[in-house]
Amino acid sequence: MLLERKGFETLETKICAAIDCENEYELVPHNKRYCSLTCKRKMENVRRGPLERSFYEEEDEEEEEEIVEYTTTTSSAGSYNTNTTANIQFLRSETARLTNLVNKHKKMADEMLQTMYQAFSENLKQITVNPPRRTRQKTVSSDKVLVANPSNSDTQLGKLTPTYNSDVAAERVELYTDKILETTQDLRWSRTIEKANVWFLGDIVEGEGIFPTQPHVIDSSVYEQVAKNGPTIYAAQLRRLLENFDEVHVTAIIGNHGRLSKYNNPESNMDRMLYKILEHIFAYEPRISFSIPDGNGESMFWAVDTIGNYSTLLIHGDQLPVPTSGVTYHRKILGWKSGAIPVPFDDVIMGHWHQNTKMTINQTIVRVAGSTESYNTFAQERLACMSRPSQHLQFIDPVRGAVEWESDIYLD
Repeated sequence: MLLERKGFETLETKICAAIDCENEYELVPHNKRYCSLTCKRKMENVRRGPLERSFYEEEDEEEEEEIVEYTTTTSSAGSYNTNTTANIQFLRSETARLTNLVNKHKKMADEMLQTMYQAFSENLKQITVNPPRRTRQKTVSSDKVLVANPSNSDTQLGKLTPTYNSDVAAERVELYTDKILETTQDLRWSRTIEKANVWFLGDIVEGEGIFPTQPHVIDSSVYEQVAKNGPTIYAAQLRRLLENFDEVHVTAIIGNHGRLSKYNNPESNMDRMLYKILEHIFAYEPRISFSIPDGNGESMFWAVDTIGNYSTLLIHGDQLPVPTSGVTYHRKILGWKSGAIPVPFDDVIMGHWHQNTKMTINQTIVRVAGSTESYNTFAQERLACMSRPSQHLQFIDPVRGAVEWESDIYLD
């Protein structure tokens, strides 16, 4: 028998095979002989013996009770299902809203970075640096050659403490440059010193969002530090070095205070931007060269500078704990030296901790440079330490491959 329904294809029908049931049903794959599950069970009980039939009848009664209970529960939970649907729709709308908000903030961060680059470029054109003129005094000729090796570390140009600000930072960098030239002149009476390798160890710039209360302890914006104050202060230092040395090479790495945030591209670091501006300022001068590690999506936190037969690994130091944690220093530095950093080096120099420290790990000397900053209330409260403002200066014997002279230059 065929059954025709409006709007549907023609389906074959059949009369139920159960006893005392003449219902017609649509013949579909899951229902071959009976019109319902009740008829099917009824016929199965007919074929069972008395004992087997009683067992299955009890089981069927329990199943029917469960079905009735489930049906009752489902019907009473109609409002619950309605609420669940509403909750799902709310969660979907919230997910879409938060996704749009994340994309909006990401776009704002990219626009801010682009604006800063444009501001740097425009301000760079206004910075003028007088060409260096040779002003050094005549010295005796000597077969002993040294290379001057000053380090600039943790200047944090915009940092504000009870005894430190941007003006004090500029004065101390200038004083440090005076000390470099004075010490060089003293050594030139017995040594030939024609070259200077300048190291920037990071945290030259003080960011604006490194910790929650930072806006209250800076006196200048990142823009002023990177595009105005920083280029003016350090271009003056490099110009004076060019006036006193035949050749100057700059190796510069980033610090943790120069980053934009924890979520931006690690390559985008304000220290690196300042170094690049300095490189552009001296693009006309063939006697100065720059090495500034960078890489798309990478922090590129290290550099190795080679001076003759001597090489040093430069890191900022936020990769390591306080200098009193000797075990960590041994494990990490020896790991870098054994191949984790794929360039061989003899010693290590770092900053970050504002402490003048030197430690020996087998034949490797680790030097921790100081900072121009003074009276750091955070270090006073959290670390119970306070250091005098200083920078590290050393002179390298490139033939012997060792440090010939070194000292911490105090700037207070």
